[in-house]
Amino acid sequence: MITVASETGEVVPELRSAVSWIDARLAGLILGSCAIVAAAGLVQVSFGTYTMSIADAWAAVFDPAVWTNPQYPLRLLLGDWLGTEVARLLGFSTAPVDLARESLIVWGLRLPRVLVAVLVGTNLAISGAVFQAVTRNELASPFILGVSAGAGLAILLTLVVFSGLATFLPLIAAGGGAIAFALVYAIAWKGGTNPVRLVLAGVIVSTVFGSMQTGLFFFTEDLGVVQSAISWTTGSLTGVDWEQVRIALPWTVLFTVPLTLLGARQLNVLLLGERTARSLGMSVERVRFLLSAVAVLAAGTAIAVAGIVSFVGLIVPHMVRQLVGSDYKRVVLGSVFAGPALVAVADVGARLAVPGTQLPVGIVTGLVGGPYFLYLMRKTEVGEL
Repeated sequence: MITVASETGEVVPELRSAVSWIDARLAGLILGSCAIVAAAGLVQVSFGTYTMSIADAWAAVFDPAVWTNPQYPLRLLLGDWLGTEVARLLGFSTAPVDLARESLIVWGLRLPRVLVAVLVGTNLAISGAVFQAVTRNELASPFILGVSAGAGLAILLTLVVFSGLATFLPLIAAGGGAIAFALVYAIAWKGGTNPVRLVLAGVIVSTVFGSMQTGLFFFTEDLGVVQSAISWTTGSLTGVDWEQVRIALPWTVLFTVPLTLLGARQLNVLLLGERTARSLGMSVERVRFLLSAVAVLAAGTAIAVAGIVSFVGLIVPHMVRQLVGSDYKRVVLGSVFAGPALVAVADVGARLAVPGTQLPVGIVTGLVGGPYFLYLMRKTEVGEL
């Protein structure tokens, strides 16, 4: 057991060393990002077909009828049957919960959209951070290695050709991204891989898969299918509910975030170059493949619940790096919080930009990310790419 403080009030060295890398800049980024997500979430739960004041929305979020009945949030997070069984095992009441209309709307319809935005932002940001380290290219993202193109093609194939499998669309999207990454890795392999070949292979796969996506639109005359496909390929949080939260939350909490944090040291070594990494005893190909697989899993998790939300994986890690430095422990942890802030704010903009219409969030992130991408290209020397 670790003692928090000694008799003189000094923090023990073990605890101090464990958090010493979290400096004031990183702490400020985390707190600022949390404040932005909270503010954006408050706006999200306040507006909709049923309009309520900010005070009413805030009261609904902290409704005592919800927080004093743990079975209700358990049922939302785990599903009705499993949530009820867990509540029973923990000794909580399983009697029906009587909630006000505002609380039902906020908790049942609006809050899950905020949570999905948080999960999507987290996964895309850390995926981009990993890809930028693996390729040693600050302009890399989940899109440059073909992951998004593969997911988009799988979505369109399902909707246009195999419509009977539409129920499994999230799993198919994630699988398409994984297949595209495997293809990129196979093309780039030549007795091993290197960052340049990975990027070039990603461009090839993205271009070919993008052309195939465009061609598929000519094979359907169903306007509804086309609109659904466009929604997926541009990224949208419209209509998400607790099912999407249940899909993304376990992968995010149990796999993508902890595995990326554990791999931060290896990412720092990869940034030193392959020769240096090998001299330090690292199996470069194995580490690059495993970390890239985690990045693909993170991107696939986001795409599975929200479609292709562009530019988040590109701009968030770069902005975090500018604020907290290049140590990947700081970059990854900062991205975990900054990614949700960007997506949450972009989703607010998507909902409120055009009255009566909800734009896909991917359009807003694209409008923000495009100019920022141009700024990065102008700032970065060709030899640094």
